[in-house]
Amino acid sequence: MDVVSEGRALNAESPVWSAQEGALYWIDTRGARIHRIHIASGKRDAWETPAKIGAIALRRGGGLLTSMKTGLAFLDTTTGAYEFLLDPEPDKPTNRPNDAKTDRAGRYWFGTVEETGATTGSLYRFAGDHSLAKVDDGFTFVNGIAWSPDNRTMYVGDTFNGTIHAYDFELASGEAPNRRPFAVIPPTDGMPDGMTVDSKGYVWSARVDNWSIVRYAPDGTVDRTLHVPTRRPTSVIFGGDDLRTLFITSASFRLSDEELVAQPLAGTVFAVRVDVPGITEPLFAG
Repeated sequence: MDVVSEGRALNAESPVWSAQEGALYWIDTRGARIHRIHIASGKRDAWETPAKIGAIALRRGGGLLTSMKTGLAFLDTTTGAYEFLLDPEPDKPTNRPNDAKTDRAGRYWFGTVEETGATTGSLYRFAGDHSLAKVDDGFTFVNGIAWSPDNRTMYVGDTFNGTIHAYDFELASGEAPNRRPFAVIPPTDGMPDGMTVDSKGYVWSARVDNWSIVRYAPDGTVDRTLHVPTRRPTSVIFGGDDLRTLFITSASFRLSDEELVAQPLAGTVFAVRVDVPGITEPLFAG
């Protein structure tokens, strides 16, 4: 397992692979910063964020779509300028957008959270025409959104409830009915965080507070467990020229001084080669 980041992030999250650039993007939610590394050259770039950031996505027109405490905004990665779009929940000042992912029709899906874990979080769909729709609610902490290769199933994790949910999914309309448990994680085994799906339809889920990435078969059974050298892995994404490199983000916050000494790689981004490739991540249509 290799390390691809420099320094120690408080909470590295939302890894995104840009096939066009040959680069990995990720964020530090608590460090208010977006990072990028070009894998071949090692060139690194970073952008500060004006508010606490929850997730990013690549845009078809270039730059990034970002989810921040203040709402959704575009980032021009050439100039560093932000363009504010909307606040999804102006009536809930203690909520904020958290994890997000783009579906294969170019729509941006994100969840909102309340930091204490109250069940006031919702799941939203943001389209390329800037229309916003609330799809579901009653979440404690949306973390991890992914789709099966055939676009018939959507997965959404709820961290504090220890559950990865599955929905029926309709790509053309963006409808997602029939929410049901896909995997339920006992509190003694950590909590589900960010996730992705490989080309065979297996779900890779970061298991925060359990030193591991878990690969689930499409029926929800555990296929394998990958050990990570820190207690708090946070998310995963496939990248590299053949999409067989699994990038893993991790966190260092909420670790004691003794744990930080024992886990010198906490808060870094890892890369590990796997046998099954992932799927190219789509771009936001707007």
